Amino acid sequence: MTIKLNKPRKLAAFGTAAAALAVFAAVSLGSGPAAVSAQEVKLYKDPSCGCCEVHGEYLREHGFDVEIIPTHDLSGINRKAGVAKGLQGCHTALIGDYAVSGHVPVSVIEKMLAEKPDIAAISLPGMPQGSPGMGGGKQEPLAVYSMKSGSAPQVYAID
Repeated sequence: MTIKLNKPRKLAAFGTAAAALAVFAAVSLGSGPAAVSAQEVKLYKDPSCGCCEVHGEYLREHGFDVEIIPTHDLSGINRKAGVAKGLQGCHTALIGDYAVSGHVPVSVIEKMLAEKPDIAAISLPGMPQGSPGMGGGKQEPLAVYSMKSGSAPQVYAID
């Protein structure tokens, strides 16, 4: 048996199908700001440090929503965030449940956010030449350390 739709019914059926497809796409793909929101970053830095601003811009270029906050208490922020003394960078960013200290490459940050390891922080200590935000050519592989309360720091990634 073949059912023939007259023109108004064809349009109504088409309209219903289009509306259903639009709802499906919105639900499946997400809609509004939450679907495309960037990972929020609070980057704490010494007010006189310029390379930290450059690293913040590097993070923005890679899709992070960065708020730069000058502070004279970076060591206190690192202590509260679980960054080991001696492994602190020149700035510390809070990203989700983690602290990221120093000029850590985005690839390592994204690895951490994807893996969700049971750690408090990662750090690229010092200000190595060639690291993101420092300029110059990389002189050697960058060792990024992970820190967890009650455990010794470990190498998390080599970039």
